[in-house]
Amino acid sequence: MISFSNIQKQYGKQLIFVEASFQLNPGEKVGLVGPNGAGKTTLFRMIMNEETADDGDISVPKKLTIGYFRQDVEEMVGRPVLDEAIAGSGRVGDLHHELVDLQNAMEDPDKADQMDKILDRFGEVQEEYEHLGGYTLEAQAREVLAGLGFAEDQIDGDVGALSGGWKMRVALARVLLGRPDVLLMDEPTNHLDIESIVWLEQFLKEYKGSLLMTSHDREFMNRIVSKILEIDEGEVVTYSGNYDFYERERAIRETNQQAAFGRQQAMLAKEQRFIERFKTHAAKAAQVQSRIKALDKIEKIELPKKRQVVKFEFRVPPRSGDLVAVMEDLHKAYGQRVIYNGFNFTIRRGERWAVMGRNGAGKSTLLKMIAGASEPDKGIVKLGASLTMGYFAQQALDILNPDLTVTEQLQTDFPKDAIGSLRTLAGAFQFSGEEADKKIRSLSGGEKSRLAMARMLYHPPNFLVLDEPTNHLDLATKEMLVEALKDFEGTMIFVSHDRMFLRGLASRVLELGGESGTEREPRLYPGSYVEYVEALGHEAPGIHT
Repeated sequence: MISFSNIQKQYGKQLIFVEASFQLNPGEKVGLVGPNGAGKTTLFRMIMNEETADDGDISVPKKLTIGYFRQDVEEMVGRPVLDEAIAGSGRVGDLHHELVDLQNAMEDPDKADQMDKILDRFGEVQEEYEHLGGYTLEAQAREVLAGLGFAEDQIDGDVGALSGGWKMRVALARVLLGRPDVLLMDEPTNHLDIESIVWLEQFLKEYKGSLLMTSHDREFMNRIVSKILEIDEGEVVTYSGNYDFYERERAIRETNQQAAFGRQQAMLAKEQRFIERFKTHAAKAAQVQSRIKALDKIEKIELPKKRQVVKFEFRVPPRSGDLVAVMEDLHKAYGQRVIYNGFNFTIRRGERWAVMGRNGAGKSTLLKMIAGASEPDKGIVKLGASLTMGYFAQQALDILNPDLTVTEQLQTDFPKDAIGSLRTLAGAFQFSGEEADKKIRSLSGGEKSRLAMARMLYHPPNFLVLDEPTNHLDLATKEMLVEALKDFEGTMIFVSHDRMFLRGLASRVLELGGESGTEREPRLYPGSYVEYVEALGHEAPGIHT
């Protein structure tokens, strides 16, 4: 289907692909992995013919339809969400909007003299539209948008009123509605909650075409892909299995390569000693020359590439009182929409609460009220004694100074700490070498999230309030963060759509909106997220798989 053969690609001095080859076959679901800057986006763009290879052959059949979901979303204004989703859904979407235009033309008295031509075209378009299943398109669009978390009033509302994250969901709906032969997806779960992720998993499992995607969600990748394509330092290596298989197989290959490197180095050293010992002996001259030629022909084994992940170890936070936060008779509404109506909730020292619930259930609102970033309409939030709070939300990125480098920001925040200690902190959050000297204004959203998290956790508070802390974090940083937080001796309440984070950390679950997602009475589950899922039989409120 799509094949790359001996591809070469270079940006300045940076080699992206060196004689790289791979093939995407019909119906295959493939995960694309590799460190930042390895060339994953470049590979997508080359398939889309937005970039060309310096050398080698790229084969993409002309009749192949390709849907590409990317992280940059274009401007969306001036029409309902439903129409925007349909607009970019391929040929059937184009026909849908042409039919609307033709119907408007038929009702326009100024175009009466063109009516025969309009009617002929309407018949042609209608026939093709019906053949492509167009009359079910609106129902399909509503189903996809609902699956991605849109309420009915949002679906019929103005797309221009949506935030950037919700516009990303519209862009994702457009790609899915097109049902292309090949789906290219760059981090499709970044702006989704767990309910939408579970829905998307099911959609992609049933999707008949080929899929090539990047994702920082290990669970999502494991459930969908059956092959991994790894890009690293110009090489493309294929692994036949899901992400867990890839990690195990990669570790085995690294161990074998390390052993082979050691054996070869021992052999080379032995040969070199012979050459050095006898290079001046005339009687051994022929043997020495023979061995020198043999060594020149040997293909040298390289040490396996090591991705350095620095372990972050928490300092012990000061001990808080037994009662960390108490909410009594909380009321909160936005206009006519009631979020909390007499809500009572207590957080005790050492508990780790995961807050679950569908969009609009009040997850972020609760965290804002606990953190003091929002006030309840009625009721009180009482914080306990000896409490130091760390509140992480996407707004935490706004307090970073864009004119400073990563290292300079940390030095500004912690002027009394040694530069070595701050460099170690930066390294733990994947800012090592030149990365630590990048200006904050040039950082991606994910990099800013990592830096904000590093600043908050260096001198850890004893109460962490975390709203989607893993958004945009790569797998290595996410796994490091989960391992570090397992050793955290304070109290936590968090909202997360990442199941690795939920499984690794939650000791209690607060479910907002009830199991159906529409009931207002919250439920407190006194066990871990793993036990909560076992008890419900599904992974999130209102989702049944």
